[in-house]
Amino acid sequence: MRKLHDLCAWALIFVNALTVSTASGQPQSRLRPVPRASLCVTEGTVEELPGDQLSVNVPKMRAYLNAYTEPVVVATRFTFLGPTAQDVPLGSGEIRRQFGLKLRAQDACNLVYAMWRIEPESKLVVSVKTNPGQHTSAECGNRGYRNIKPTRGAPVPVLRAVETHGLRAEMKGDQMRVFADGVLVWEGSVGPEAMAFDGPVGMRSDNARLQIEFRAGPAQAGRTPGCRTGGEESE
Repeated sequence: MRKLHDLCAWALIFVNALTVSTASGQPQSRLRPVPRASLCVTEGTVEELPGDQLSVNVPKMRAYLNAYTEPVVVATRFTFLGPTAQDVPLGSGEIRRQFGLKLRAQDACNLVYAMWRIEPESKLVVSVKTNPGQHTSAECGNRGYRNIKPTRGAPVPVLRAVETHGLRAEMKGDQMRVFADGVLVWEGSVGPEAMAFDGPVGMRSDNARLQIEFRAGPAQAGRTPGCRTGGEESE
């Protein structure tokens, strides 16, 4: 009887652990580190460091995984090391310091963002950029952005230099969830427009020096987007 009680207790602990893990955006057991060689860097430079770490020291970085993954989920552990030596404005002319994730990144004109803005205001912003029939930054520029309001959200921590944080984004259909440091900070629908295109996961930074561990789900066999270099998103 005692053995049965102990077995039930352990089972309950396991279920509770699994529940907490799922609610906080975990587990990440299906996510794998992405090496530099698996990234297509379309703007800026991403350097490789030991221990599955990546380094960014340029004002504008745009990259995506040269593979489609299933499920659509991407996660990072990153350290914000401070501003870059020079700030470069966005296509709108605004100076913004930020780091974020890209999902369904078909091209420079059609993709979904989860951006952790650092300056001038600390917040998490989910955006859909859609420009049907256009595929290059020269065609769409910084047009087609729409910020999406969550059905449930929470503030993100203020990013300070030399602090390490986690950012994870996942999509199931048009439903999206974003976690910062394991806490759900954005949940809602990105709308039907975001389902009109498809692409890999990726990342982006503006005017921030970073050390990043980038993780994604298993690659789909025989399906790759190909590496398209050149200027990427303007906004």
